[in-house]
Amino acid sequence: MKRRSLFSFLGLAIALALPTVAQQMNTPDPQLREQIVALFGKFTEAWNNNDSAALAALYTEDAVFCGGEGSGPHYGREAIEKHFAEGFKLFHFSNHVVTPDQYSPHVIGTAGNEVWVLGEWSMTIQSKNGGSPMQIKGNSLNIFVPDGDSWKALAILTNNAAPPPEPAKAK
Repeated sequence: MKRRSLFSFLGLAIALALPTVAQQMNTPDPQLREQIVALFGKFTEAWNNNDSAALAALYTEDAVFCGGEGSGPHYGREAIEKHFAEGFKLFHFSNHVVTPDQYSPHVIGTAGNEVWVLGEWSMTIQSKNGGSPMQIKGNSLNIFVPDGDSWKALAILTNNAAPPPEPAKAK
């Protein structure tokens, strides 16, 4: 009878402890998160300044970017800069915001020198040929590697969320 009580108690203790352990595993390192938020701030500044060179400088030389607009993949910092420069000739971007999800960043491997980050972004885009500004948004999957005291993008994959459908018009 005592064994059954002991096993019941152990089972209850384990059941109560597992969610706590899982929650701790999903909690990102606060210092690392702060560094990634600062890096996202640099991306925001470059987008809002429509600065392809500043954007490209946030990528490694051998990085890859694949955008949700259907272009790409673009391999290497030079090709990434060219892609953004071409976009900035046609469109003006503003109000860029990017935020890591609550569980990011996630360390990759045991060396701890690469992280992946799931982000949510939004911005305003307007054609330089006229037309109304349009709000766009989406998600990004980012792999960052250390570069001195900062981080650079090794790979970024973005998607564009479809705008909600127009409400039906009354007849």
